[in-house]
Amino acid sequence: MTRLTAEFWVQAYLARLRLMDIPAFVTSHGDDTAGAVLVKLNTLDGQARAFHRTYDLMSGVRKWDELAAGAETEVDTSIQRQRGFDPDLWVIEVEDRAGRHLLDEPGLE
Repeated sequence: MTRLTAEFWVQAYLARLRLMDIPAFVTSHGDDTAGAVLVKLNTLDGQARAFHRTYDLMSGVRKWDELAAGAETEVDTSIQRQRGFDPDLWVIEVEDRAGRHLLDEPGLE
């Protein structure tokens, strides 16, 4: 199976969010080809959640798992820690009071 480049996936995700009128911004531009992607969901009430994509070796399924949740400052600290491990990491911040991130939609796994 052919994998999409990180940049292509990010641009497609941002376009899908725009179609739903959900503001999102690239806060860290990672490697265009193979960078991992982390999505921060900011609910604009001081709380946030961060998601990263995981891969199940047994089933071959990709899915989005929660990496961190809680006060936005704590989530930001977790994201900074991840960026320290992986300088090629993309970080996308999604801002939605209703908590929509669309990562559970078909085609985004």
